Amino acid sequence: MDETFAQTFLAEIQEVAALIDTKPIEKAAWLLAGLRNRGGRLFILGNGGGAANASHAVNDFRKIANIEAYTPTDNVAELTARINDDGWVASFCKWLITCRLSRQDVVLILSVGGGNYHTSPNIAAALTYSRHVGASIIGIVGRDGGHTARVADVCILVPTVHEPRITPHVEILQAVIWHLLVSHPLLAGSPDER
Repeated sequence: MDETFAQTFLAEIQEVAALIDTKPIEKAAWLLAGLRNRGGRLFILGNGGGAANASHAVNDFRKIANIEAYTPTDNVAELTARINDDGWVASFCKWLITCRLSRQDVVLILSVGGGNYHTSPNIAAALTYSRHVGASIIGIVGRDGGHTARVADVCILVPTVHEPRITPHVEILQAVIWHLLVSHPLLAGSPDER
């Protein structure tokens, strides 16, 4: 019997998951535990599916891991005003400036390509600003990791198994990885619940 598309797709997800290097995930867990211990904040940035993932991840990092977390895409009025007044490229960066991003904070990038100045230039600009102020950077990205891979403290790369489905594969694994992180023994529950 021939494989169905559902079997093929799920087999691809299993293959991608099996190929992910877990060392950067463990490093991210330690970095996030340090963030929580020092009272820093987590800023999660993504476009498209990454923006939707960012919103869900903000909830999980706040509720499950007790980390103060935010994403600019949760406030469409502010985001679109910034795009209108400052342009798409500056939209995330200007938001981070208003948030008073500092070296105490972490920026988490959820992006299929990792951002560059041709694709997702708002992410690339935010990364450059984050590095400038000394904030730590974690990325959960695909392809070659883009600008995120070049500047991040921790870059979790989702391998490409089947190029035509890279976007759903990366976005699915972003969700798996952030759920892994908030469930990690270093992060799960409040200090009095551990």
